[in-house]
Amino acid sequence: MKLVVGLGNPGEKYANTRHNVGFKVVDKLVTSNNAQVTRSPDKKLVTCYLLPSTKVIFAKPQTFMNFSGSAAKDLVVYFKTKLADLWVVHDDLDIPLGQYKIQQGHGPRLHYGVNSIEEKLGSEAFWRVRIGVDNRTQDKEQRPRGEEYVLQEFTDKETIQVKEVVENIVKELMSRFAL
Repeated sequence: MKLVVGLGNPGEKYANTRHNVGFKVVDKLVTSNNAQVTRSPDKKLVTCYLLPSTKVIFAKPQTFMNFSGSAAKDLVVYFKTKLADLWVVHDDLDIPLGQYKIQQGHGPRLHYGVNSIEEKLGSEAFWRVRIGVDNRTQDKEQRPRGEEYVLQEFTDKETIQVKEVVENIVKELMSRFAL
């Protein structure tokens, strides 16, 4: 069973921030596949959607980003998912806005949400869908710190790029999962 976990922060306040691009991918996967809400280890911790015919689960932890590990571990245990079948979708400041990478066992230099998952699972052997969100100036003295930047909302122009990259990721994942 494939388990796709989109990372983000819960609540309307964060809905359009760079940190929530993982949620955007899961939302698009859910609507593109008519997935249905299904059981989860704890409804306060995670919202899950099941694609019954293919045994793919899409999940959005309702913990804050930096504490995603607890929810991810609960999901892996609850659904008896092998780490090779876990796909974590998240923002990445190491990649420019509009680009993405899909890699197993290799992530960004620093991402507290992904670090939390690695720590709780005791492994890095899961898939990462790394979505570029960096559109800051190259002048390091004038650009905001990463922790501040990922909590900013996308501009209108950036939103168009994000929508395109989300659609490309969804197409690629659907192809990989034979959906």
